[in-house]
Amino acid sequence: MGTDVLVWFKRDLRVQDNPVLAEAAARGSRILPLFIVEPEAWAQPDASARQWRFVSESLAILRGDLAQIGAPLVVRTGAAIPILQEVLVATGIREVLSLEETGNGWSYARDRAVAAVLRAAGVTWREIPQMGVVRRLDGRDGWAARRDRVIRAGQVATPKALRGFPIEPGPMPEARDLGLGFDPCPGRQKGGRPEALTLLSSFLDSRGRQYRRAMSSPLEGATACSRLSPHLAWGTISPREAAEAAALRKREAKGTREGWAGAMQSFEARLAWRDHFMQKLEDEPALEHRCLHSAYEGLRGDDATRRAAWEAGETGFPFVDACMRSLIATGWLNFRMRAMLVSFASYHLWLDWRSTGPHLARMFTDYEPGIHWPQMQMQSGTTGMNTVRMYNPVKQGLEQDPTGAFTRHWCPELRDVPDAFLQEPWRWDGAGRVLGKRYPVPLIDLAQAGRTAREKVWAVRHGDAFRSEAAQIVEKHASRKDGGAGRHFVNDRAPRRGRRTAAVGQLSLDL
Repeated sequence: MGTDVLVWFKRDLRVQDNPVLAEAAARGSRILPLFIVEPEAWAQPDASARQWRFVSESLAILRGDLAQIGAPLVVRTGAAIPILQEVLVATGIREVLSLEETGNGWSYARDRAVAAVLRAAGVTWREIPQMGVVRRLDGRDGWAARRDRVIRAGQVATPKALRGFPIEPGPMPEARDLGLGFDPCPGRQKGGRPEALTLLSSFLDSRGRQYRRAMSSPLEGATACSRLSPHLAWGTISPREAAEAAALRKREAKGTREGWAGAMQSFEARLAWRDHFMQKLEDEPALEHRCLHSAYEGLRGDDATRRAAWEAGETGFPFVDACMRSLIATGWLNFRMRAMLVSFASYHLWLDWRSTGPHLARMFTDYEPGIHWPQMQMQSGTTGMNTVRMYNPVKQGLEQDPTGAFTRHWCPELRDVPDAFLQEPWRWDGAGRVLGKRYPVPLIDLAQAGRTAREKVWAVRHGDAFRSEAAQIVEKHASRKDGGAGRHFVNDRAPRRGRRTAAVGQLSLDL
């Protein structure tokens, strides 16, 4: 028999296609599956009760699945180091296995501290790589091809039986036990692997057929997108499982005119972009805290009044407010609308992405640090290598909500505003009966704010120092020599004159 092993679950809350659990089981060792609920982690500014509730539901399912094969999940609440020390001493285990985690800065510092303590105690801790992300990557050459090989390699075997330890499994804390504040989210997705499998099945059976066309609409996208993003973020289903299922559906649809082949191709591309952006944060953790291009440091600031109105969906711009209110109530929003919220805050309200990013992180049930922070910078225009993309919320409302159904649902105060003026109620003759009474007066002059933002941003970009640093950033972050797999990443390079770049940000989410 092999050495006893502690399997530390993090963002891999499943038994199936779990390389950490599979390796431990293959040894014939006794296994202690452990999840540590860390109050300090849940006190971070990017954490929320809606996220914890999703995680706790997922843990309950994982605990049952592990119990069926002989080793129930042990849950402990507290700081990671003392809990690991206590469990290791009580069991005599000298080896810890876990999946590498691309988390926030707090989790990165936690892992460094844990590694030092375990090393000093003579305990081996090995982190197994994620499927599409490489730690300590030397360069991006060939990364996409390597990622695709891992995805195509096939799932690891699900253990049929485990040898566990006779240890009290422990209680699951409630959100209030972790000090998480009031966070009503009536439309929140539920956690747990059965929910993920149901979503994947319905997406491949019917919902996903219009995926490519409908994903940009906040109304249609809520149904046409897979909605797997929170399950991928917490690992109740693996990216490889989702990619394999999409590839099979695409093969089945080959030669037909049903639209499935194109939809699945788009879905596969977005799964690849998910890994691509997580790799960005893995390569450069400072993306969470510092502008990728230093010229943008100090360009924007924070205005508490403007930010509070934006956070509450009370800016006076109907489509912006409808999107924010929808996010608050459901924990999900399609990607184009996420990008618009960031763009509006960063350009029109001139707020720094570090002041607005935490609120969005808390609202997203599917918050994934590796996607969130690179995207906050991309949509704020602080990377130095992506084109400036400023969304006009009126134009977006007219295009993405042509009937006004989405806007009216989330902004019922506008019920009396005629369709022709719904996205610009201040232009309506009867605006005085609504604005400043039932619905806010616009925070800003949209056109003037847009002009001012463009002038400030382009003033930075025209400098020689900007171009020099931007070239270095492109060299470091662009994906080259990737052959066919590189098709997923070509738009991430610096734009050339006349080149279409509108699709850059739209490929990373909508999962």
